Amino acid sequence: MNALVFNPKVQAFIQENLHTDMTKLILKKSIFDGISNTELAEYIQGKIASEKKLPTWFSTPGIYFPKKLAIEQSSSEKTAAYKSMLIHGDSLLDLTGGLGIDTYYFSKTTKQVTHIERQVELSAIAKHNADVFRVKNCEFIVAESLDFLNKTERSWEIIYIDPSRRVASQKVVKLADCEPNVLELYAQMASKCNLICIKAAPLLDIKLALSELKNVQSVQVISVGNEMKELLFLLNTQTETKNPEIRCVQLNDSESHSYSFTYEEEQQAAPAPCAAPKTYLYEPNAAWLKAGCFKLLASRYGLEKLHQHTHLYTSDTLINDFPGKVFTIIANWTYTEFGKTIPVKQANCISRNFPMQVAELQKKYKLTDGGSSSLFFITDHVGQLRVLQATRYEKSPQ
Repeated sequence: MNALVFNPKVQAFIQENLHTDMTKLILKKSIFDGISNTELAEYIQGKIASEKKLPTWFSTPGIYFPKKLAIEQSSSEKTAAYKSMLIHGDSLLDLTGGLGIDTYYFSKTTKQVTHIERQVELSAIAKHNADVFRVKNCEFIVAESLDFLNKTERSWEIIYIDPSRRVASQKVVKLADCEPNVLELYAQMASKCNLICIKAAPLLDIKLALSELKNVQSVQVISVGNEMKELLFLLNTQTETKNPEIRCVQLNDSESHSYSFTYEEEQQAAPAPCAAPKTYLYEPNAAWLKAGCFKLLASRYGLEKLHQHTHLYTSDTLINDFPGKVFTIIANWTYTEFGKTIPVKQANCISRNFPMQVAELQKKYKLTDGGSSSLFFITDHVGQLRVLQATRYEKSPQ
């Protein structure tokens, strides 16, 4: 962490060069004494990466931006703020503190927070930024999480952990593929707290994790807009829960939606009736799809499915508050009919329960992205391949 970056001339240069080619910047003759061009480029790249994900950090003077990777691995402000509404109490231990985004939001709802980070520089940056925000109830400790747990005699009300991928390029579907391994750490964590909160990557297999973890009381399936962002497992170390709540959460700029259910309820629910495409088409938000809330979703909103394995819904009556995208169907072809005439050349393509992926379809039919409509390549209620053209339904002004 180089404090010379806060020199007014350096800050002015950074602001003027947010859109400069960083490769060219690095190759230039040294611009400022005491700061390498590489450091400048890393700081600029970190600030750019924070603009949408961490807008408060981006717009606050005096914030130190780490390398881009640290920001990519951190929680967004939206998800951190949501978690802080769930997790509150007298004391919290953040075992994988990183840049400190979650720690900052936990400090708003928890009396005392302990931030553990093994990288000396990242710990210093997190502390510096907390001081900029005038956070007074956090302590910052440089340590390996496992070593810290083994040596400390302290206890907390809550332990929060955000394990990273064991192999950076690997897609994580199992908790055992994460570092630190929370399955191996469970006993140590449980001996020092009442509530364990585990943040996991969106691709993690929820049902497999539930079979491996103990005392899970809730799983939060969190999306921002229509993109899955993270899973949060809440474990009550004092009480066993056999049928945990699964809560689907959709965080938007203007409003948010959530819906809770249990896998027992989903399993016992009657299969959704299937029907031919009607006036409206409904595409569930990513959180509902990830959670596997299919039968209950149809039952709650009185919808029919296009096919049991085509997780798209339809109705003649408009459902305004459906948790996802709503479309009006404007054309309906069999796949054979579509292939003979190719009546649409530009559209946003979606493939659901269909033998070809979007890239293959675009190449085969020379379809370009964009336009005002979408093409849904699906299998319908009688098992026939079909193409639907639809436009997004926009609510009328009140």
